[in-house]
Amino acid sequence: MAPTGQKLQVLDALDTAKTQWYHFTAIIIAGMGFFTDAYDLFCISLVTKLLGRIYYHVDGAPKPGSLPPNVSAAVNGVAFCGTLSGQLFFGWLGDKLGRKKVYGMTLMLMVLCSVGSGLSFGQHPKSVMATLCFFRFWLGFGIGGDYPLSATIMSEYANKKTRGAFIAAVFAMQGFGILAGGIFAIIVSAAFMARFDAPTYEVDPVGSTVPECDYVWRIILMVGAMPAALTYYWRLKMPETARYTALVAKNAKQAASDMSKVLQMEIEAEPHKIDRITATHENNEGGNGSGSSFGLFSSVFLRRHGLHLLGTTTTWFLLDIAFYSQNLFQKDIFSAIGWIPAAKTMSAIQEVFRIARAQTLIALVSTVPGYWFTVALIDRMGRFRIQLMGFFFMTVFMFGLAIPYDHWTHKENRIGFVVMYSLTFFFANFGPNATTFVVPAEIFPARLRSTCHGISAASGKLGAIVGAFGFLYLAQSQDKTKVDAGYSPGIGVKNSLIVLGFVNLLGLLFTFLVPESKGKSLEEMSGENDEESGGAKAEEALQ
Repeated sequence: MAPTGQKLQVLDALDTAKTQWYHFTAIIIAGMGFFTDAYDLFCISLVTKLLGRIYYHVDGAPKPGSLPPNVSAAVNGVAFCGTLSGQLFFGWLGDKLGRKKVYGMTLMLMVLCSVGSGLSFGQHPKSVMATLCFFRFWLGFGIGGDYPLSATIMSEYANKKTRGAFIAAVFAMQGFGILAGGIFAIIVSAAFMARFDAPTYEVDPVGSTVPECDYVWRIILMVGAMPAALTYYWRLKMPETARYTALVAKNAKQAASDMSKVLQMEIEAEPHKIDRITATHENNEGGNGSGSSFGLFSSVFLRRHGLHLLGTTTTWFLLDIAFYSQNLFQKDIFSAIGWIPAAKTMSAIQEVFRIARAQTLIALVSTVPGYWFTVALIDRMGRFRIQLMGFFFMTVFMFGLAIPYDHWTHKENRIGFVVMYSLTFFFANFGPNATTFVVPAEIFPARLRSTCHGISAASGKLGAIVGAFGFLYLAQSQDKTKVDAGYSPGIGVKNSLIVLGFVNLLGLLFTFLVPESKGKSLEEMSGENDEESGGAKAEEALQ
């Protein structure tokens, strides 16, 4: 890091600032995108079951209607595709136009598309699904933009002592989104059950799905817009981050003015330092190629950050394969605990209520605590150790589920399966699910930070697509008579779990490409503001 005399006062003030109210405000404002993301992802599994009953009912069928595999894949997968696109596009745009200018766009897109998801152009199943898929793609696009922008904004606002906890806390808002989605779905379904009593499917197949069910899924999806809408005004009021204003836009006066208001202290503008840093970087770039004005596709970036970008993209990709494959095993878990009886023994709204209750309780005991363990310990243990530990235990528990899989299928052993499963995803959240989000926001230069985070996040979402859909087909039984309707035989659940164990093991190995950023300033990690060495010290910090 540059000596204190050379470092911009505004950046030093941010790095050494005590934890203040604006930090918590920034966490809530930045975290609302993740709240909406988790709320939507949680609720869509409830919605797809209900849509199957409403729009794909088959007279005389022994089971309630369900979405055909291709329709189910489209409804669930289109949001992933939108998210991946949004991560790349808004990540790049955040570095080109500034974090603040783009930040309001992503939130407004989420609000409008959450509302749009509950609308339908027509009553035919195809038109309902087409409308839902259209709005879910653009909802995903907005959510995707929130990944790089929220992480970058929080990292650039935070002090270096507790930066990891603040960025992880933004990501942990997903936990509140999951709980809010579950609780609201329980309230809505309970209210509709009390008002519109319906028989079970096996008693009256048609009467079990009352016409008012069509309101239930629309209300649940549309309410997801409210928390995001409530924070829109505050996003517009947030000043641009000082690091973007000073190091990318080269406007030291504006950076000092903005942060003087935020930190409530006098900060010297120091435009002469910005001029010196810029001149030094240009000289270094022209002289020996070690300066800090290199681009994403330059040999300098490849030498200094190439392996780090490979590390952040591969670990996020591998983590999300395992993380999003969890929906394969939820039906085993729910039936094991006895929370979810056979679909034909419930009415449509009762099914929504039961699944929402079960998913909320599992989130409460395994998913949510993992996030907050990371928040509490990330700046003590460090990112590297938490990620390594998380992948290690995910590997152990996945193999623990896979190798004696036949043992877990016996009814008396299924509670053990639930415990092992819950621990796997506890260590995903107290591990790589949080750290893969935090690290890319800390180790790249300011003018490429949002772009590199977007690339890393998009790689993760590609892993989510593989996990959610590739394994849906792969985990089908090898016995043709036991394959779900519309699917081909696969390798079975046991072999799928073994594959996922090796995926986690690969994630552990690729973690060694990711540097530790605990306790270091962003400029120390990236080499910016390092006038005299032109980045040599940063290369030492990153090794």
